[in-house]
Formats: sequence, structure tokens, C-alpha cells
Amino acid sequence: IKEGETVKVGYVGPTTGDYSAFGIDISRGAELAIVANPDIEGYEVELVVEDTQGSPEQGAAVANKFASDPRMVAVDGHTFSGSTEAAIPIYEQAHIVMMSPSATQVDLTSLGSRVFNRVAFHDAMQASFASSYIKDKLGVNKIAVMHDGGAYGQGLAELVAGSFKNMGGEVVGSEPITPGETDYSAPLAAVASLGPELIYFGGYDADASVLVTQMAGAGLGDALFFGCDGTYGENYLDLAGSAAEGTYSTYVPIPESEAFDKFRTDYQAAYGDEQGKLSPFSPHGHDAMAVLLNAADEVAIKSGDTLLIPRKALADAVRATEDFGGLTGTITCDDDGECAAASILFMKVEGGGWVKGPSQD
Repeated sequence: IKEGETVKVGYVGPTTGDYSAFGIDISRGAELAIVANPDIEGYEVELVVEDTQGSPEQGAAVANKFASDPRMVAVDGHTFSGSTEAAIPIYEQAHIVMMSPSATQVDLTSLGSRVFNRVAFHDAMQASFASSYIKDKLGVNKIAVMHDGGAYGQGLAELVAGSFKNMGGEVVGSEPITPGETDYSAPLAAVASLGPELIYFGGYDADASVLVTQMAGAGLGDALFFGCDGTYGENYLDLAGSAAEGTYSTYVPIPESEAFDKFRTDYQAAYGDEQGKLSPFSPHGHDAMAVLLNAADEVAIKSGDTLLIPRKALADAVRATEDFGGLTGTITCDDDGECAAASILFMKVEGGGWVKGPSQD
């Protein structure tokens, strides 16, 4: 990187379309990490945001674009698992390191990639904890699973079904939906005929909100609705309105700290929204970028008017992250790139807001 040029770091996720709340929120977290760490050896860090609308095809297209840029240093992303899965081999070939804030598909870290890492917990953890909570804490023995057909949603729903069966529960059926539609009465009616006590949904808030508003009309007025970390947030409440009452979702709590207090204050001052309104993942977007910038600082070499950030050394430094103080907790990466520090809680909508679900310590 020559003097006067910027150190480019990318964020990749949906910033337009039905899932834009996630991408906008996470990119803001990344941007605030850069505000706190604006340069590397005096060279300004530039955030390059690219929109995928959540699709794997766009994820691959953006990855190819970044891979062709010799000044692209690292990528905070991708945001969705399908987009991430499509991008990993492209970044692998280009030796561009990734740190995903939210891609939770289990096998992403078992592909042998030396560039892919994540600060989010994986879906097998979420599925196991959710199944146990549904069966042991809520006393539900008969569920149906629904999903949006995506790598994240379908994968998570299938993991929950398998885990629930292994715990002695009954899974009466699995029903896909087509994401982005406004009428899910047909798949809901199919599920209603099976008589589940609870529907577990793998997918995102926009589709979840349509499902819950149409459950009663499909004969599922007595069934519980249990979402995932893709459905949690204020956006779901806004979209679903009163139909959200009594529904559940997974939440990744951020430990209280002075740093997190400052982050929330800075977030609202910069963007006019309360942190957590769009999604719960802006702290993960921040931590993913903060880890990348910290590693880049470690390996950067300044020679005259040139800054060199060796890509392999950077990938190795990110993978070697240990005891890094992030907003989500203390981050340490294992040999496969699993770096999650956060735990899991299950939240319930009561009185129009999210509260901690019953029977959790």
C-alpha cells in the first residue's frame, strides 16, 4: 500500500431488501470499530461495504470483486451462511482472511479453510440448547419445524429436529416456506393438520413475522412459536405487532461493560437508532472488525513510503487470536476458526417487548 492510499477492509452482507436490517446494523458495528482504530501505521483504514441482499450468488460475486483488489486486506463477513459458504473458496484462493459476525452454519469451520473464522456461535450449539429448553423447560413433547430453505434456516431447523428426537421428543413434520412471500397460509395449514404443540422456525425476522400473524387463521392459535437468533430483535416486534406476543427467540446476550456502554452511546449518536433495534449483531460486527484490525497491526511492515500487510501472516495472526477483549466477551480462536465468546439465552415477547424466557438461571 503506497503512501496516500488507504488500507481497505470489507464488510459484506444484505444492506438492501428484506434482510437489510441485519446488514446495516452489522456494518455500523464494523464502522465503529474503525472509528476506534482509524489507521494502521499511519495509513487510513477504509471500510468498503458491499450488498448481497442475503443471496449466495451475490456473496460469490462480491468475493470475486474483493479478490481482484490487491489492496483488500480483510473481510468482516459474510453475514449469512449461504453467502459465506459461496465466498469461502474464493477468499481461500486469494488468501484474504475473513471473520464472520453471524454465519452460524456448523460445517463452515470444518471445510479446512485457513482464512475463515467467526465470532458467532454455531448452529449445533443453538439447536441443542433450544431443544433442551423446549422439552425440559417449556414441557413441550410434540413439535413441527419450518424453515426458509436457506443454508442457515434449513440447517438449523434440521439440527433442532434431530436434537429434539434424540431427547425423546416427537417431530411431527418439517415444512419449508419460500422466503419473501406475504401469504404462508398453505404451509401453515399443512403443519396445523399434524397437531404440533410448538413450531420451531429457522429463518429471519421478516418471514417469521408473517408466519406468526397467520398462525391463528391456519388453526394454530394454541401452538407456541419458537424462533432463532435470526428472528430476535426490535424489527420482528415492529413487523409482527400484537401477533408476536408469547413467541420465543434466541438471543446472544452481550456482557455489561464500560466498553459496551460506550458502544451503545456512540451507536445512537452516530446513527440515531438505539443499539439493538435493527438486530442483536452490531457488537459482533464490531468485534469481527476489531480482531482483524488488531491482527493487521501486528503483522504490518512499514518500509519507506510503503506499507506491507502479508496476507498469509495476517490470516495466521487472526487464527492465533487469544484473550482479545471484545464487546461480546474474551475472544480466543481455536484451530478451526471458532472464536465465539458469547452465551445463549431464550427470550419471550411479553407486553410487547422482549423479556428473559422462564426457567433460565
